[in-house]
Amino acid sequence: MPKINGNEIRPGNVLEHNGGLWAAVKVDHVKPGKGGAFAQVEMRNLRNGSKLNERFRSADKVERVRLEQKDQQFLYQEGENLVFMDTETYEQIELPAEILGERRPFLQDGMTITVEFHDSEALNATLPQKVTCKIAETEPVVKGQTAANSFKPAILENGVKVMVPPFVGQNEDIIVNTETMEYAERA
Repeated sequence: MPKINGNEIRPGNVLEHNGGLWAAVKVDHVKPGKGGAFAQVEMRNLRNGSKLNERFRSADKVERVRLEQKDQQFLYQEGENLVFMDTETYEQIELPAEILGERRPFLQDGMTITVEFHDSEALNATLPQKVTCKIAETEPVVKGQTAANSFKPAILENGVKVMVPPFVGQNEDIIVNTETMEYAERA
């Protein structure tokens, strides 16, 4: 695995540090008036989710890990596990449902997601950025109401609550951004 200098760390990099795998969440480059420059890095452990703040000087060497990304198709849920199939080799794997965290309700039958592996261990799973959902309930559409920065609450069929513009009604399909978990556009 390649070693990089402390000042080359970027958000999203996966680092091997203190015997664990850490994802750099936030990186601030600091140049104090006295002393050498350093990078203040906020990291999240990929295995247990704990956070850590660490300082890396430019002379510090840190091991950067490359994760292998594979497309996996969601098949079904079995207990607390989700069963996926590799779209190239057709191998099936089971992953715990909490690998998706709060985005779990957006997973739909047959959806293809990206799973990041280190060796054969699945560390992270990413849904497509935009998902189409149906609105289960919301306030009725009011004629003459403009869409000027006013939003109303809506509950999707998967149980997630989002804020939608006033012109969107019940049983309509909308597109939701899975990263921000917010309304993106009408479907």
